[in-house]
Amino acid sequence: MRNYLVVLLSLTLGNVFAQSLRKSFPDVLKLGYHVSSSSTIETNVFSDMGAWHAYTLPLDSGDNGAFIGPMVMDMNGSWLANSIARLSVKVSGRTVDLSKARMSVHYYPGLLDQELWVEDLKISLQLIFVSNREAIINTTITNRSASKKELQLEWSGATLLKNTKWDQQSNGLSIDFDKGHRFQLFFQTKAPLVFEINNNSYIAKQAGFILPAGKSYSIARKERYDLELKGVPQKFKTDHFESLLQANEQRWNKYLSSYFHTDGRKWNDTLQKRIAVKSIVTLMTNWRSKAKDLLHDGVFPSLNYQGFYGFWSWDSWKQAVGLSYFNPELAKSNILSMFDYQDEHGMIADCVYTDKKENNWRDTKPPLAAWSVWKVYEQSKDTSFLKDIYPKLVLYHKWWYKNRDHDKNGLCEYGSTDGTRIAAAWESGMDNAVRFDQAVLFKNNNYAWSLDQESVDLNAYLYAEKEYLAKIADVLSLSAESKSWRKQLAPLQKQINDRFYHTVKGFYYDRLINGQWITAEGPEGWIPLWAGLSDDKQAEPVLHIMQNKSKFNTKVPLPTLTADHPKFDPTKGYWRGPVWLDQVYFGLNGLRRYGYHKEAGDFLNALLQNAEGLKEEGPICENYHPVSGKGLNARNFSWSAAHLLMLLKENDL
Repeated sequence: MRNYLVVLLSLTLGNVFAQSLRKSFPDVLKLGYHVSSSSTIETNVFSDMGAWHAYTLPLDSGDNGAFIGPMVMDMNGSWLANSIARLSVKVSGRTVDLSKARMSVHYYPGLLDQELWVEDLKISLQLIFVSNREAIINTTITNRSASKKELQLEWSGATLLKNTKWDQQSNGLSIDFDKGHRFQLFFQTKAPLVFEINNNSYIAKQAGFILPAGKSYSIARKERYDLELKGVPQKFKTDHFESLLQANEQRWNKYLSSYFHTDGRKWNDTLQKRIAVKSIVTLMTNWRSKAKDLLHDGVFPSLNYQGFYGFWSWDSWKQAVGLSYFNPELAKSNILSMFDYQDEHGMIADCVYTDKKENNWRDTKPPLAAWSVWKVYEQSKDTSFLKDIYPKLVLYHKWWYKNRDHDKNGLCEYGSTDGTRIAAAWESGMDNAVRFDQAVLFKNNNYAWSLDQESVDLNAYLYAEKEYLAKIADVLSLSAESKSWRKQLAPLQKQINDRFYHTVKGFYYDRLINGQWITAEGPEGWIPLWAGLSDDKQAEPVLHIMQNKSKFNTKVPLPTLTADHPKFDPTKGYWRGPVWLDQVYFGLNGLRRYGYHKEAGDFLNALLQNAEGLKEEGPICENYHPVSGKGLNARNFSWSAAHLLMLLKENDL
């Protein structure tokens, strides 16, 4: 009986914790903005459920009573409006000055919340997403005085678009733009509105009503953005906001609970928990649902950078692992979004877009797909997913040896499909890394070229992929194939160590096909530890170089080029010094694999403490300056967020 009561108490406490979990993490990311230029999108925003539009909180008091946006996304991002629907309140015919209200605004995971206190009124506005195209905004006004009030509500808005006009549709509005895009705004029919339309601006007026003392009045509206029009404009049924809000909270509490509580680990560090939640909301805000030529849901690298409005292969593999901890269905979809465009030879495009004519087939990206699939399977246990994707993984793996092994010695090179060196450097994922400065191209066949340089990281990834393919084959009861994959491991391990490990320097380096060493030191030197290729005597010198304060042990540790290299330039050099969190993850995971748990923990602690914004309310950045700690390049970067989730899961500080 006692054990039963203990279990019951644990379940009860767990349910209470889950119910309040979302509210435990206010403002892990600071929101607040005023739109002055439609194309300036480098600010923190909120989106959810794969929607293609986003919002943020007001920054200026003049925007009180409105949420900022929406920002809409397709091939590029832009603000449709500063505020598409700003509330105005009249009391006995006199307009209340909301800019003078006492204001409280918060961003909770999955929810924007705004409260105003002015003239004995409490005005609450809440914004959530209810589908992959729709957000709902609920407004509640409470009369806090001792007497009744005569109220009238109005909403007004203006788009930043030219040569467009709002059209009235029942109790709402619609505007079409950019040859096939449509934004719609509909209010609950319980409060019929009178609309005054002037091209791209409008005023919507509600009839006056009496609000008794101590009572509240609520009205909701939906805002929908479609980036492809099909049929007539969408009409909305009236939904009960409280039930939608409850479903939203349960969904988000499940995301957070799944990450924090599925493995039994105790999370005692508040900073780590807030960074984890910030990582989750970053990934979810970058989630885009299938649309046009994107056939599965996936994740943008960053919605704050115009060049990242698509799905990218290397990013997708990494994002999927992070997503698998709390949203495994999206993780699987994220992977499938790239395999939708696998060609007949097995190649995966570098990136895919809503317009498939823009897909980049000049190169692919380093092979981490089987690793990603396996890590997602560990969380989802979905064998049907493995069964469907395994043949595609095999085809992709074999593609590398058919098209990126110039001298057919079993070691591959990065390359391109168009014979350009720049695309070959892109294929490495380390676009302008110093190690490729002198590389030239060799032609392999009519649609494949290789650099004259064999890369240690590429071949370590391929080694790891063979292990993961073997594991997948085991689950699928493909014993002969599993045995074949494992048979390839020992010879490749010896070949990689013989070819790339420099016994004098104690580090791994690329080599030209003619045998010349490329001795610039970067994260490619610790990828063999992540893959489990090294023996203990090889791993220890690698650790010592990583710990060297003149090389990799900087304020934010593990830069992409050693700090003592003459071409070290974190501010201007994309891969010539900045700290990329995926490479930090591979390094720390590799160290832990060889028993260096304390050393890995020390590196992680330095990262969390010194990388700008992580322990405050700033965004997760694409990369970081190793000396100053400043966040660099794109904000709210998905693979950085994904790898933070991995690092926090695997390292108990």
